[in-house]
Amino acid sequence: MQNSDMIRLSFFLAVLFLCFVWEWCAPRKKLTQNKVTRWVNNLGLVGLNSFILALLMPLMAIEAALWAQSAHIGLFNWMTAPLWLSVLIGILILDCAIYTQHVVFHRVPWLWRLHRMHHADQDIDVTTGARFHPIEILLSMWIKIAIVISFGLSPITVLVFEIILNASAMFNHSNAKLPLRIDKWMRIIVVTPDMHRVHHSVIVKETHSNFGFFLSIWDRLFSTYRAQPQLGHYDVEIGLPLFRQPREQWLDKMLSQPFRKQ
Repeated sequence: MQNSDMIRLSFFLAVLFLCFVWEWCAPRKKLTQNKVTRWVNNLGLVGLNSFILALLMPLMAIEAALWAQSAHIGLFNWMTAPLWLSVLIGILILDCAIYTQHVVFHRVPWLWRLHRMHHADQDIDVTTGARFHPIEILLSMWIKIAIVISFGLSPITVLVFEIILNASAMFNHSNAKLPLRIDKWMRIIVVTPDMHRVHHSVIVKETHSNFGFFLSIWDRLFSTYRAQPQLGHYDVEIGLPLFRQPREQWLDKMLSQPFRKQ
């Protein structure tokens, strides 16, 4: 686990690059905002969030898993199970928890004010997958740590899941065209770009649907699945009715959005 940060960063940069190339070669939807401005500010937010986590968090999810393992705390630390099985079940637990957290952040008004900054992006592409308010990032990390310790999830489980989650978020936010036949079969198991694009529609009933990040099974299981946007993928309007000015895509404005009505 000594190289976990470098491993995660390597996967992040690799998937970011691959999704960027995919978007460039096969865009799904015409963009409405300046791409350079959005990328600079969205990725600037990623850097800021990383700095804040390093500054304010006494431990991260992997360190929490190591501590729980050494202290023999949590369900899986009290059981004997094959590594592959504990990793598989751990990924399912974490992914379901992320789905549940996502629903709660849409349902609870003060949490929605934090999360809506993610939805205020007026285009959706690979960088949108990492666009979250610092306070939401901190809350999410504490929730993840609580789950990791409670279930006694192993460090390798946490590392694998964090790689999957980051890669999935960039993949399913990509403004890239996936052949419809492939999309049809993939979305039975995982969240595809077309499936998640519905979630970023300005139409309220679409905004509050398709909450999954990695596995699509939770949306189907809990009846939050919506197959397609009402206006189609080419004409769907992305974002929120609030914060429609181009200036709202700058970092300073994004950070203040949870605290403003307009």
